[in-house]
Amino acid sequence: MTDLFGDTSPAAAPAPNPPLAERLRPRTLDEVVGQSHLTGPEGAIGRMVAAGTLSSLVLWGPPGTGKTSIARLLADAVGLRFVGISAVFSGVADLKKLFAEAREAARTNAAGGGQKTLLFVDEIHRFNRSQQDGFLGVVEDGTVTLVGATTENPSFELNAAVLSRAQVLIVRRLDESALGELLDRAEASEGKALPLTPDARAALIASADGDGRFLLNQVESLYAVTLDAALDPAGLAALLHRRMPVYDKDREGHYGLISALHKSLRGSDPDAALYYLERMLTAGEEPLYLLRRLVRFASEDIGLADSNALAVTLAAKDAYDFLGSPEGELAIAHACLYLATAPKSNAAYVAEKAARRSAQATGSLNPPPHILNAPTKLMKTLGYGKGYAYDHDAEDGFSGADYWPEAMTAETFYKPSPRGHEARIGERLAEWARRRAARRGA
Repeated sequence: MTDLFGDTSPAAAPAPNPPLAERLRPRTLDEVVGQSHLTGPEGAIGRMVAAGTLSSLVLWGPPGTGKTSIARLLADAVGLRFVGISAVFSGVADLKKLFAEAREAARTNAAGGGQKTLLFVDEIHRFNRSQQDGFLGVVEDGTVTLVGATTENPSFELNAAVLSRAQVLIVRRLDESALGELLDRAEASEGKALPLTPDARAALIASADGDGRFLLNQVESLYAVTLDAALDPAGLAALLHRRMPVYDKDREGHYGLISALHKSLRGSDPDAALYYLERMLTAGEEPLYLLRRLVRFASEDIGLADSNALAVTLAAKDAYDFLGSPEGELAIAHACLYLATAPKSNAAYVAEKAARRSAQATGSLNPPPHILNAPTKLMKTLGYGKGYAYDHDAEDGFSGADYWPEAMTAETFYKPSPRGHEARIGERLAEWARRRAARRGA
């Protein structure tokens, strides 16, 4: 199992002709690109190395950003024995064996001050909850220093007990500068420049989408072919493929992007909202999932400020059902832009929550008798329907009657915003409140 620069198995022998990524594996923490916020003098890892001590860590970041390399170099930097495993291929029996070997290594080297073990677990989130619990004792007693690597949000995927014993460090997606440095190193290693125009070189960096391993694999492919002239961006695109976006429909990428879409809509930024919508569609998100979220947004964040928002999103759902992909995706974009540019109000959302809390708190209070239905003589005898004011017979269609349970004080849940159609609703409600108060004071 590999990360940015190679195999994590404990006894991995070097290949006779290692790939470029393996040959360019950093030999010191200073050579790790793009992670100076961790490895620099002021970074968490830099401070640990300077102090000569290392706590258990979880390295969280996208693929191809150097998590495995950092773990290997950490062991060297603080004098720990390095053992690497992958959670994909390992089970409880493997862990027990490694723990026993770690205890034996510490005892065997005790005369020389002892050598403890850094256990690197790639894809640590692949271990189930019970397997993760197996680390607690050996981390607690110092048998191993655990360094886990994961592409998934540790808050969702790792036990709270593991997280309480390990510091989570964020390994960043490689930026343009870091990827450019990798290209420079590749060219120095090969002793020749890449057969690319400056624009194609920029396109190559962009195609890697922050993944250093993918970039170096692409570079190796370029060096393997014979070219008569330097490639321009079109020629590069014809020869190589872009990296597919990192996206899991039920994991961090999914929740992060849908959150970004929702907040961009709420913030009335149509361009950002459309960008995140297309990010998700491009990555293969189910269009109907996006439509469900847009329909929800129409009521939660716009509501009565523009009731057409709900109609537009439902029409987009019907259009997509009718047309399918890719033609129907334009209707989704149409709805997205409408929502982003509509006046915003969460008054309906807040009112619904408040009314629900009140309904739960007041239990089974009966409505006042005058608004109860009276289909039988007995019900009429009990006063059901007596004194009901038919609003259409009242002046301006408003009777101002009291509709609350007799044992309950009237509450105000809905407070319209001063935006969009709700501004006029607010004026209407204020007038009705004035007239209702006047009637009760009469």
